[in-house]
Amino acid sequence: QVQLVESGGGSVQAGGSLRLSCVVSGYTISGNCMGWFRQAPGKEREGVAHIDGGGGSVYYAESVKGRFTIARNNAENTVSLEMSSLKPEDTAMYYCAAARVRWCRTTAAGMDSHEYNYWGQGTQVTVSS
Repeated sequence: QVQLVESGGGSVQAGGSLRLSCVVSGYTISGNCMGWFRQAPGKEREGVAHIDGGGGSVYYAESVKGRFTIARNNAENTVSLEMSSLKPEDTAMYYCAAARVRWCRTTAAGMDSHEYNYWGQGTQVTVSS
């Protein structure tokens, strides 16, 4: 049974930082694409960042570029999302996801959520102004 469990969310003021973690069990992330998505109330799910199976290629949505950093630890079977300079518009539920492919796919619209096979339950991030 594959499980992805996110943690690290919380409430912070604008300009603050948070570090999200995703612990994966029942599935080896090594060599496979991992991503973070978010969804705010009333909005569509948005791809935030992904990292390919080799760890050498990453992608960030324009809205978070320069502020968020995705990383993977294959030995611990975890993926993280370091978030800094947080803005109120970053408020959302954040989800970790795993895709059974090595190379993460990006379309003209950004990350392709259909590529991902496994999802976590999410962790809430709330940024106040």
